[in-house]
Formats: sequence, structure tokens, C-alpha cells
Amino acid sequence: MITIAVANQKGGVGKTTTAINVSTALAATGWKTLLVDLDPQGNASTGLGVHSQDREYSSYDVLTGAASLDDCVQDTAIPGLSIVPATVDLSGAEVEMVDLEERTHRLKAALDNRSEWDICLIDCPPSLGLLTLNALVAADSLLVPLQCEFFALEGLSQLLQTVERVQNVFNPDLSILGVVLTMHDKRNRLTDQVTDDVREVLGNLVFEAVIPRNVRLSEAPSHGLPALVYDYRCAGSSAYIALAKELAARLPEKKVAA
Repeated sequence: MITIAVANQKGGVGKTTTAINVSTALAATGWKTLLVDLDPQGNASTGLGVHSQDREYSSYDVLTGAASLDDCVQDTAIPGLSIVPATVDLSGAEVEMVDLEERTHRLKAALDNRSEWDICLIDCPPSLGLLTLNALVAADSLLVPLQCEFFALEGLSQLLQTVERVQNVFNPDLSILGVVLTMHDKRNRLTDQVTDDVREVLGNLVFEAVIPRNVRLSEAPSHGLPALVYDYRCAGSSAYIALAKELAARLPEKKVAA
């Protein structure tokens, strides 16, 4: 199973929207896909129609050892896409995990050697704490949503420093799969300037697909649906389909399950 962490310590950059819609697109093209919601807000779970009252077990239970991964996985309405939902319990997990053995490797231990899925995406919280560290230790690679705004590169620099530390101490095989530019507003000249700056600095690490500001992307979670299902014709859905194709092309060759 290929494991990808979707992370950026800055909030509101489109991490969850990206995780939901890329997972959906990969599932739709034949990849057996698992999405792990590691954000205490649980927005990825809500966005895939898993309501809070239906989350008997969650990623919190996986991290603390209260339940196995198999106990926590739920099917979604999207064929081929399963989810480990999140609950608000996660907000206290970092404190509770301090005294646990191998506290940085709890998620990795749960995900290692799983063959039921072809690919796993981890939706990380907007921080560089123990939850995100667990995701980076468990992941083969990192997908970074980056908002097209002035302070984007500054925040990215901090994240890349964290990735380097994780590589040096915990996970030498962690790589950066790519950076996806989100919330692009073609009416705003600053957006284009930031886009050009990011591409100049990071080159081919930046995906060609750019995610626009799009009302339908914002509306979809309130219906418990990915945008690709809610309105597959909208500009946001088209952008995520293009992103998923690019992303799949960057992954190691792997036989996709039928």
C-alpha cells in the first residue's frame, strides 16, 4: 500500500478538500483507497457523509491502541473508498500519547503491511505536532496543498524543515510527492505572482493542475459528498481530476487491484 500524507501546518489551505477529492478520483479510476482522517475537526469524515454519531471507532482509537485499524475502517458511499473517521477525542491525543511506547510510530504500526488497499491518504491537522508527525513517519510521500497567497512560501519553508528533520530521525524514505496550488483566483494579480514565485522556487515539484476558488467545492461538504460527486462538471472538480491523474503518474508502478 502506498501511503501519502496530505499536510501543511497552515489552516484553511484546502488540505481536507484535496484529500477527499483526490481519494475519490483515485477510487473512481480503480484504486482501492483508504482515507485516514487525522484532524480532530473530522471534516474529511463529514465531507464523505460519515456523521459524528456513526463514528463508533476512530483514528484516535488506532493511535491509542483502543481498537484495531480493522475495527475503525468504514465504507463510504464512494465505491472503492474507505475511511478511518476522526472524532474530537483526537484533540487530546497528543497529551495522552506522551507516555506511550513508540508514540511517533503508532500510525505506521497500524498501516504497515496492509494489502487490502492500493493507496492510503492521511488528512493531517493544521499543525506540526505529534499527530502530523505520526502521519509523516507512516507515509511514503507528502502532498502539500499551498494556498496562492503572499505568506505561502514562508509557511512552506517551515514545513520543509520539519520534513527534513523527520527524514533524518524517523523516516529516511519520506519524499515530497508534490505541491498543489489551491484557491487560485484568476481575477487577482497577486495570485498569479505567488504562483509564478512558487514555480520558480520549486520547479517540477509543483503540479501543473491548479485548484481554483470555486463555490461548488465549498458547498459539497455540507451535502456529505465530494465535489466530484456533487458537481463533477464544476471547475473545481475538473481541477481535482487533473490533479489525480498527475499524482497517479508520479507514484511508483503498482498493480492496481481490480
